[in-house]
Amino acid sequence: MDRYELRRLDYSLSEDHQALQAAYNDFFGSRCSIETVRAAEESGFDKSLWERLCAMGATTMALPEAVGGDGATLVDLTLVAEEIGRSLAPVPWIDHVCAARLLGRLGAVEPEIVNGKQLVGFDPQQDSASGVRLIPTGSVADHIVMRDGDNVVQLTFASRPARVDNIGKLPMAWVDPAAADNRTVLASGAEALADYQRALDEWRLLTGAALVGLVEETMTIAAEFAKTRYTLGVPISTLQGISHPLANIAITVQGGRNLARRAAWFLDNEPDERPELAPSVFVFMAEEAAKAATMAVHVQGGLGVSAEAAATAYLVRARGWAIAGGDPGVTAKRIAAIVADREGRS
Repeated sequence: MDRYELRRLDYSLSEDHQALQAAYNDFFGSRCSIETVRAAEESGFDKSLWERLCAMGATTMALPEAVGGDGATLVDLTLVAEEIGRSLAPVPWIDHVCAARLLGRLGAVEPEIVNGKQLVGFDPQQDSASGVRLIPTGSVADHIVMRDGDNVVQLTFASRPARVDNIGKLPMAWVDPAAADNRTVLASGAEALADYQRALDEWRLLTGAALVGLVEETMTIAAEFAKTRYTLGVPISTLQGISHPLANIAITVQGGRNLARRAAWFLDNEPDERPELAPSVFVFMAEEAAKAATMAVHVQGGLGVSAEAAATAYLVRARGWAIAGGDPGVTAKRIAAIVADREGRS
């Protein structure tokens, strides 16, 4: 992709991008069926799938070459995140790569983290400065990176915290920094907190991209169902009450995808130019994903609300993943502050 394509609002993918997306689409399509997703719900994590994903280079690609990675761009990473959302893959790839990239910036990333043999978790809550907090990967991570006051710290526990059941089916747990067996201060002060804010923006960008993939697959499930159900001799997909909402979901998918790619380009190339874009992806998709998944369930009627229906699995994750990093409204306030500050200076 040409360096300035996304700045010119051209969201087309290069052949390399298309090949990358196709590779991960094939990977999850063949190894992460809805049965695989269901089987991992008790723990929120499929270790075998994670190891295969790491062997494919999904963690290594996300790190810069200077720390032993492959130097993928954030646009590349949004393509992988989409496929994770499309398949509901029970692997904490987004949390791991955002934490690993932060460790790389702080000069503290180890080879075992780069290749995914050691899983590192991350606290994505915007307003979490100290104390006990709920971490999306808290029950499976070997290390947890978080902000503790004015410090960025890395924690390890001899015994991992117990998983807390949650609507997003994540390996979530309460984590107390004071209870860690090892606590390492990685950095302190304004520069450290700016690095952490960058990691937060990347987490919101990639989570938003995952929700794009989730919504697109939800739409596909609903559309395929609507084409096979008839009323008065015609498919229900021809009825305005069905076709128009599905068309709106398609618009949401394309809008969210374009916003994610544009935000990724700016965050990589001109991070100070449009800092509101990355959090905007998250806020937009957090709201729209739940609406789209709810509509997909409605299209299927009684079948859609059954516990074993695929549409229900997508609905609970559309709601749960969107609040894994805390209230999206907090992120919306940050967007407002960024825009207000820019307008005040212009």
